[in-house]
Parts: sequence; C-alpha cells; structure tokens
Amino acid sequence: MQSGPVSPPATYEQVAGMIDHTLLDPALTSSQAIDGLQLAKRCQVAAAVVRPCDIDAAVRVLDGSPVKPASVAGFPHGSHNTAVKLFEARDLLRRGAREIDAVIAISRFVSREFQYVQTELAQLAEACHKEGAILKVIIENAYLTDELKIVACRTAERAGADAVSTSTGFAPAGYALEDIRLMRRHVPETMAVKAAVVRTLDELLEARAAGAARIGTSATEAILNEWKARLEADAG
Repeated sequence: MQSGPVSPPATYEQVAGMIDHTLLDPALTSSQAIDGLQLAKRCQVAAAVVRPCDIDAAVRVLDGSPVKPASVAGFPHGSHNTAVKLFEARDLLRRGAREIDAVIAISRFVSREFQYVQTELAQLAEACHKEGAILKVIIENAYLTDELKIVACRTAERAGADAVSTSTGFAPAGYALEDIRLMRRHVPETMAVKAAVVRTLDELLEARAAGAARIGTSATEAILNEWKARLEADAG
C-alpha cells in the first residue's frame, strides 16, 4: 500500500489506485453487491470493501484482477469482544480477504483503556500478516478529541497496523482534511492514511493533497469518469 507524502496524480491509474470501492450499505441486495464488485473490477481500483457476508462473492468476482477483496471486522462500532473480532477477521482471511478494515473498540478507547485496544489491534495485525494481508484501523475520528486521535494513531502504529482510516461512514461525521493532516503527521511514512467517505473527485484530490493514500467511496464510477474527462480536456 502506498504511504507517506504523495505527489499530485498524473494518470487514471494513480487515481484508481487510491480507491477502496465500498459496498457496505446494509440494504444492498446480493445482485447489487455483485454489480458493485464487477464495477470495481472494470475500474481497476485498489480494493473492493464488502460486508463479511459478501466476501465469498468478492473473491470469486475479483479473481484474476489486481483488485483486492477486502472486508471489515468489528464494523461499524468496534463493540465486539476481541475473540469475536479475531474470529471474524480470521474467517474472512481464510475465505480470501486480502485487506481487513477493523474498527477500534471505541468505547474502550474513549475510556482511555489504551492497552486493551493496542493488544486487540496487535492480534488483528498478526492474523492479517500471517496470511499476507494488510490491516487498516478505523479510528472513527467523530468520537475522538485531537489528543485521542493522536493516541489512536500511535496505538495503531505500535500494534503493527498498515494504515489508519478516518471513519466508517456510520458515525455522525466522516473525514475532515484537518484530521487527515493530523493523522499523516502522527504515523510513520511506512503507514498509510485512508479518508472515508469521499464523494467527489475534488474531495479525493483534496484528501490526497492532505496526505491520504487511500480513500473510501461508493462514487467510484462518477469520480473516475470525471478524472478521465479532465485528462482528456487537458490533453486536447
């Protein structure tokens, strides 16, 4: 996963390579989930993030493409017991998930039980890395002070996570540019920052400029069509 400071994108592939196409709406039908996976495959994005119940379909549809099948653990509020999160993550990995987006135990974290959270994340990171997968930790900034956002970044780093993410899309607020900048300052260059939920090309470009290497969006097709149109206009 790309991490560290990023330069302005120059190609379609660079923008597509930032995108985690999210298919986490609880009301998505099975056929809509398949359609979304086929879209992700056509667009050649970085990953398609599906509900745990859709991981088998994701692995099947994305087979033979560079798009990583991804799913979530402890979603959307991080309130599962550690054993449940680990079982969920290991089951997803066994079924073929290559990326796991796990939500921190928010209630434990705001209670300042940092060692509990770090231990849980370390076990999740170990499970992912054992299978050659990556762990992205959703710290859910909407519920945290700036102080706790910084502690969350450092906790994820110490646990061995590969990336930190701003939000699930199920909290009162999503990403903010100030949060992306803060997170980028407080994780090492070896870790990536993900911004969610991004809805437009301009938001993607702003998030990238602020330090995000990945973005979560359901507006993949619209974003990439607009980027292609801009590239064509610039070339003309």
